[in-house]
Amino acid sequence: MIVDFKLPHLGENINNADIIKVHVKAGDKIEVDQIVVEIETDKATVEVPSEVAGLVTKVFVKEGTKAQVGEPVISVEVNGESVQSEGLLTEKTEDVRHETQEARQKVEQVKTEQLTTSNKQLTTNIYEFKIPALGENITSAQITKVLAKPGDKLEADQIILEIETDKATVEVPTEVGGVVKEVKVKEGDKAAIGQVAVVLETTVVRETERKYEVRSAKDEVQVEEKKEHVTFNLQPETKREHTHMPQLVNLPKDIVKTVVPAAPSVRKFAREIGIDVNQVKGSGPNGRISIEDVKSFAKALNEQIQKGIVPTGTVGIPHEALPDFSKWGAIDRQQMSNIRRKTAGHLSYAWTTVPHVTQFDKADITELENLRKQFGKKVETAGGKLTVTSVLLKIIASALKVFPQFNSSVDMEKNEIVYKKFYNIGIAVDTDRGLLVPVVRDVDRKNIIQLSVELAGISKKARDKKLSLEDMQGGSFTISNLGGIGGTYFTPIVNTPEVAILGVSKSSYEPVYIDGKFEPRLMMPLSLSYDHRIIDGADAIRFLRWVVNALENPFLLSLEG
Repeated sequence: MIVDFKLPHLGENINNADIIKVHVKAGDKIEVDQIVVEIETDKATVEVPSEVAGLVTKVFVKEGTKAQVGEPVISVEVNGESVQSEGLLTEKTEDVRHETQEARQKVEQVKTEQLTTSNKQLTTNIYEFKIPALGENITSAQITKVLAKPGDKLEADQIILEIETDKATVEVPTEVGGVVKEVKVKEGDKAAIGQVAVVLETTVVRETERKYEVRSAKDEVQVEEKKEHVTFNLQPETKREHTHMPQLVNLPKDIVKTVVPAAPSVRKFAREIGIDVNQVKGSGPNGRISIEDVKSFAKALNEQIQKGIVPTGTVGIPHEALPDFSKWGAIDRQQMSNIRRKTAGHLSYAWTTVPHVTQFDKADITELENLRKQFGKKVETAGGKLTVTSVLLKIIASALKVFPQFNSSVDMEKNEIVYKKFYNIGIAVDTDRGLLVPVVRDVDRKNIIQLSVELAGISKKARDKKLSLEDMQGGSFTISNLGGIGGTYFTPIVNTPEVAILGVSKSSYEPVYIDGKFEPRLMMPLSLSYDHRIIDGADAIRFLRWVVNALENPFLLSLEG
């Protein structure tokens, strides 16, 4: 009889797998448990064994292709009157033969019958919950809260850790339920991605299923009168356990990075030489990464450094050893928070790679302040607060359309300028953990009331430690308003890969000479820092003067914006 061996079930939410290697070909004789194919899912590399012995008649898959779960892999001609597959083919095999004989007698009848046997077992497993991948270039996280202790009974998707990365505070759930046996981290610890945090004891109901399909048709019986055709849907996972990495819930899609196709040995080699395998472009089938690809990437990276090109994500500034300050008096050393450390590295990189220039000007916002007070109650009714910053959001979005070079990024490796067709404005927010820059999206499509409400919401999220990575990504320009604190002018650092940032200082009344006399006017200092590689000084002052005129003449926003 002919047996179709299908790609088995490989785990929850896994519907297909890449065929890495095919170990058999048509005409080969195979034994039970002999490896047929080697496959790779997004979680593991698995060797799939045959459950039957016989002669391979056809191979349905090729190396480098993708196969669906349940899709035939090979066909095997099994000798003898019965098939021994771990003792699970019982009296129902006789029903299979009976249907085939009936098909020979009644060739006009086409009939398909599926017989299923199931074995269920309760299995107690030890499950190691590891710190999951949290985003590109994030290798560790600070444990801010542990919500489980030994003996606790947890449900699937229950929050067990609260962690803080360089960019956000994230609640991390467990994917499986069980009883906590051990907690390997404590509050305040710095944990690496992939480090075991909690050990659970889980009880799993495991089911083994095999399906046998009898095909009886006129043409098939006439050509193959002496062969029975049975389809097996085998479940090798009764022999192999697969560890599943928990997925984060309610988080942006880009937090959990798609696993690139690379063998475990390649990943290990990349880690050992300090290369992020996710940045390597594979030359194999379907982009599969080899050790040679990793070596080539590392070589190119070193050549860039030697040529003076600072790779993305590095500071590029040599560290100088500090003196022993305790020789001169008492000191107190404290660890930087993740956010403070990330801010220090990012701004050092920006200051090193971007040739900064800052332009200064003042805007007379006397009339704007009157309008703000006049319409403030209406905005409060909508749930926001009408501030100069919310008005500036709309003005900057309009200015970026008039001066598109300010809404761009510089790609020095390709010698290209990337002009953006979206208008997402970042707002620097002062928090007790450091400076955060949440992004207000599609500013050009929203009115000032909507922007005021959204601005109030993201500011509260920043101070309540509820910002996600998605909230702080995708900005094209940044506003840093220190007017509520004080000061006159300052030189803000460009928030790369953006090319400009507007600093706002405290407004104050000054005498302004108008129509032959001095009048008290409310003047607001502005500081525009920009990337001189793409923005010239004349363009910068034109941009800043456009912003000043829009603040002084609100109708200009409707007229030209």
